[in-house]
Formats: sequence, structure tokens, C-alpha cells
Amino acid sequence: MESAKPVIFHVDVNSAFLSWEAVHRLRNLGAKEDLREQVSAVGGDAALRHGIILAKSIPAKKYRIRTGESIPEALQKCSHLKLVPPNYELYGRCSAAFLNILRQYSPCVEQYSIDEAFLDMTGTEGLWGTPVEAAHCIRNQIREETGFTVNIGISENKLLAKMASDFRKPDQVHTLWKSEIPEKMWGLPVSDLFFVGRATEEKLWKLGIRTIGELAGTEPELLKSHLKKHGELIWAFANGRDVSPVQPEPPVNKGYGNSMTIAFDVADASTAKLVLLALAETVGTRLRAAGVRAEVLCVGIKSHDFRYASRQMTLEEGTNLTMEIHRYACQLFENLWDGTPIRHMGIHTSRLNDRVGMRQLTLFDGTDYEKLARMDEAVDAIRRRYGRDAVRRAVFQGGGIDHMSGGISREKRPRVMETLG
Repeated sequence: MESAKPVIFHVDVNSAFLSWEAVHRLRNLGAKEDLREQVSAVGGDAALRHGIILAKSIPAKKYRIRTGESIPEALQKCSHLKLVPPNYELYGRCSAAFLNILRQYSPCVEQYSIDEAFLDMTGTEGLWGTPVEAAHCIRNQIREETGFTVNIGISENKLLAKMASDFRKPDQVHTLWKSEIPEKMWGLPVSDLFFVGRATEEKLWKLGIRTIGELAGTEPELLKSHLKKHGELIWAFANGRDVSPVQPEPPVNKGYGNSMTIAFDVADASTAKLVLLALAETVGTRLRAAGVRAEVLCVGIKSHDFRYASRQMTLEEGTNLTMEIHRYACQLFENLWDGTPIRHMGIHTSRLNDRVGMRQLTLFDGTDYEKLARMDEAVDAIRRRYGRDAVRRAVFQGGGIDHMSGGISREKRPRVMETLG
């Protein structure tokens, strides 16, 4: 018996943060105007230097407002741009409602981001009709029950389904079967291809490659010589090749890290090391929650003029202890920093192992690692029960640095995340 043809959906909420804000204001706050129909955008807190555009309306696109650009840049393009602050707790609830609807149609749903998901719809024709009919059913239910709209892309694999969902918006269903690639995809600019960023686009342009079709027809060896393995990957994507499955369960983390943009330029080592301690708190907490230790540690800093530099080291023993992470992070920082004022710092870990109870002892290291582990376990337990602020180190009292920094900043973090730490 011939196996069923794979059918994969990619479902993408249209201008998610802005749409969710608009629906919330219309349904719950008595708003008379729809943000989606205004020249509007959701933007971060400029005072805390998270001042970027997170989502924009279709009318705002006419002013060339771009997601990811700074608020001052956006206001230069459109002085009457209506800005609303983000509400991440609301977005979490909307995302959950969105995913709950998708799970009514397939047991195999992979959340790709807060506002995107893949569905494996293979073999569901007997339940929901043709793929296009099923997609319209999902699209209509989401709009009717939640008030926001989605685009749905349909294909044999995740890559092509994602490409299809980016076609004309909003509230649309598009197919991109492999047989449709020459007609629907190869004429698009190469920058529209998944995994082709600005730097890759520039390199491709220098090679005379301007469309996805031209990329698909290029010899893979030529791309590999200029772009290494990334060249082979995007050549495969340009030809519609992707074998990654829809994964209902997220893959195991290969590393944990956190970073933060600081509300002021850090110009002294003691303050920088305090920031590293706050980051070590959150990174250590995440490692311990996962029951793993990290054997590789990396510290990255971004200067006030946006130059980035990083250093990493392989540890003799894997660790998830906050103070040990901080000690190594400070060593890396001392070898890295040239005195230039810092606006952003991060700690990242990799090469994880689950040998949590094992450590090779040495004659010349007098650190009581067992005591440090017990202290971290006690602090974690208190924070899980009473909230992340139930215990904090005295060095953070009265300072301008959050004692557990990185990831979603405090003013954006839902209360449930506060409790979980």
C-alpha cells in the first residue's frame, strides 16, 4: 500500500503582538479604533534601551517601518506613528489559545515561536477534507474564536510550508507544493529564502545571484567555496529540500544562556562583574532545573558603539553552580574587556552533561563545592515557592541591576514566569 503524501502546515499569526493588542483593546478595554487599521506599532521601552519595534500594522509598512528597528528610527520615518507598550502576559495567553485550536486538528503540533507553529496533517483528509479545505477551516476558527488572523502555508515539508505562509497577507492560505516551486518561489528575491540574511544576501549578489531560482541553479561546490556549509544548506532550501520532521516535543537544549541590555553604559569592572553575577544567577538556575552541568562557558559583550566581542573556555569540570559560573565568567571578562563602555553583556554555556553528582577532586582546590551546591538548591527551592525575589544577594540591594537578569526583562515578564523564576 502506497504511503500517504506528507502534508505540512505552517501557521503564522499576522502581526502577532499588534493583532493581540488590537483584539484585547477592542474586546476588553472598549477601544473604538482598531490598531491594525492605524499607523501603529508595538514598541519596547526606550528608557531601558529595549526601544525597538516589535510588530507593526500594515498601514505602518507604507512608511517603511521595520520590525527590529529602533523607536527613534521609526519616528523619523513617521512622526505620528502610534506606539503601544508590549504586554507579554497577554501575548502568552493568546499564544496558548492559538495552539489549543491547532491541536484540535492534529496530534502533531510543533510550536516554532510564540506566534508560529507547524502541523503534520498527513493522512487527515478523511477528517478535515483536502489540505486547502482543512487550512481554511483552521483559519476561520481562529478568526471567529479569537478575533485575530493567521496565514497558513501548505506543502510537503516544513521549509516550503513556511515559505508559503509568507506569501500575500493577511488572513490567507497558500500552497507551495514541490511542483509549484518554479512558478511560485524561484522568481522571488534571494533575500526571501529562509536562512538568507543580509550578510549572505550581499555575498550572493557579488556572485551574481539575485533570485532564489538563480541560487537553485548554481553549482553547490561554488556556493560551498564561498559560504562553507551554509552555502550547501541554502542551495538545498532553494531547491525545496528539507527533511526535518514536525516535533511535538522540543529538542533537548544543547546549551543555556542569558544576556541583557543594561540601562546605562557600564564603564567600570566592578559593575560589569555585578552584571555577570546577575546573569550567572539565571543561567545557573536554568542548568540546575534541567539537571545538567556545562563544560564550556562563553562571555560576550557589546560596547556602546555596538561592537561585539566574546571569549570562551573549556572547564576542567562541568558546573551548574552560580558562584563557579560567575568566577569563570569574570576570568573571561578580564581577558576580553578593553575598557570601552559596555551596553550589553551575556553568558552562554554549551557541551552539557548530566553527571550532576560527580566531580573530580584536586589537592589544591579548597572550595567546598558540596556546600555551594546545597546553598543553590535551597535558594532555588525558596524562589520556586515564594517567587524569584524571595532571596537575593545583599550586593544587589539598592542598586540599579536586577539580581536575576537576562531573557525577558522584568517589566515584560508575566507573573507566572516571575513565580517560576
